[in-house]
Amino acid sequence: MTKKYRIGQIVPSSNITMETEIPAMLNARQQVEPEKFTFHSSRMRMTEVTKEQLEAMDNDAKRCVVELADAEVDVMGYACLVAIMSRGLGYHEQSQDQLESRVEGIGKSIPVVTSAGALLEGLRVLGAKKTAIIAPYMEPLTKKVVEYIEHEGIEVTDYVALEIPDNLEVGSRDPLALVEIINRLDHSDADVVVLSACVQMPSLEAVQIVQDAIGKPVITAAIATTYTMLKTLGLKTFVPDAGELLSGKY
Repeated sequence: MTKKYRIGQIVPSSNITMETEIPAMLNARQQVEPEKFTFHSSRMRMTEVTKEQLEAMDNDAKRCVVELADAEVDVMGYACLVAIMSRGLGYHEQSQDQLESRVEGIGKSIPVVTSAGALLEGLRVLGAKKTAIIAPYMEPLTKKVVEYIEHEGIEVTDYVALEIPDNLEVGSRDPLALVEIINRLDHSDADVVVLSACVQMPSLEAVQIVQDAIGKPVITAAIATTYTMLKTLGLKTFVPDAGELLSGKY
């Protein structure tokens, strides 16, 4: 019998990408691997990517994990990297512990993956000492992301901040625009390029194109989240045409 997994997603209310890119990757995987997936979301309010709205949204995540636990999902993915990274260095570990404890408080045990923690794991798995990133955030929030990554021991050699405050606008971008934006990023010293340090900025269609063009591993927050979910579930970390991290080698 084919094993079926329920994927829970904790999603900002204005996010329109997490529920398209992660299902797209896992649905593509279903064509070549035996496991099947269904997708279940709970939303937390956020429209503008500001520190105030991000904090209020993050505080609402405890409600979301309880709702998803009621559906008895197999793993939960927290879909806002900057909400975690803007709350203080190392906060991804605290967030994961708090959310998993909240689920345990209603008598269930379900692992929680944060996109922030997943991106760091993905960079480490690929052996990155240095990275270069593209982010849609305003400059101050992008600098917080850079500081957060560097605090975890990975040097950010360069970054591009697209400075888009409206989260819905971020999710409405053409992913193939990144094929040109990569030319604005100095990735010459980077071991791995983060094409989108945001699960809301569409990027999946561009990842393999950019990786083939620059000849080094390319990942995104969404790809890293998918990788960590598959690893957490004990499944083969392979998705066709989704970059080096999901090549099945790691």
